[in-house]
Amino acid sequence: MAQLVFDIETSALPLENFDEVQQEYLFREAEKLADEPARATRRDEILRQFNLWPFTAQVVCIAMLNAESLRGQVLFTADDFEENAAEGGPVEFVPCMDEVELLTAFWDVAKHYDEIITFNGRGFDVPFLYLRSALLNVAITKKNWLGYRFTTEPHCDLAEQFTFYGVSGREGAARRFNLDFYCKAFGIDSPKSQGVTGMDINSLLAEGRYRDIAEYCLRDVRATVELYHLWKTRLAGIK
Repeated sequence: MAQLVFDIETSALPLENFDEVQQEYLFREAEKLADEPARATRRDEILRQFNLWPFTAQVVCIAMLNAESLRGQVLFTADDFEENAAEGGPVEFVPCMDEVELLTAFWDVAKHYDEIITFNGRGFDVPFLYLRSALLNVAITKKNWLGYRFTTEPHCDLAEQFTFYGVSGREGAARRFNLDFYCKAFGIDSPKSQGVTGMDINSLLAEGRYRDIAEYCLRDVRATVELYHLWKTRLAGIK
């Protein structure tokens, strides 16, 4: 059965998008601090967390590959969306006008797949996509991807598999590492090897470097595919 491997990149929405009551709610924890430097530091930390929440951030890129054929698409928002950025080869780069077009195109592909593979997709990518799609009234074609946690169908989340569903807690032998760490440990090219990380997405977007975001996201997915095949041959089936 065909399996879809995907990853998303998100970017914080402007602070001015939120009214005074919403901002008070978002920064309430920081405002409780009496020390001004500590308060400013905590506000900056919360602002950085905006990228992680679907009510304070948007999806700016989704890269996806078929786990076996390695053919796929990278959808990304871009100001020059009318230009044909697609190229020959197994992966098509598709610039989109906005997040609605991007999500619509993603769900149109997703409806053809019954199984997905992600890294931390159960905790981040899938709920983020569900909530952003609901907020923007984009039809969701696959509503079962959160599924039952302790199974790999329809969703194989490698972050769950390499921690054996969190059996060791935060500090034990099977503690969770990030994708970059697992890749380096297993000899897989890290998606961060070219100097771009998820922390750079906001600045890359502000600079109009949309293709750099797209290529970084694709590197994440390619690394996830390699890590999946390694897991499948060496670890799958261990209970």
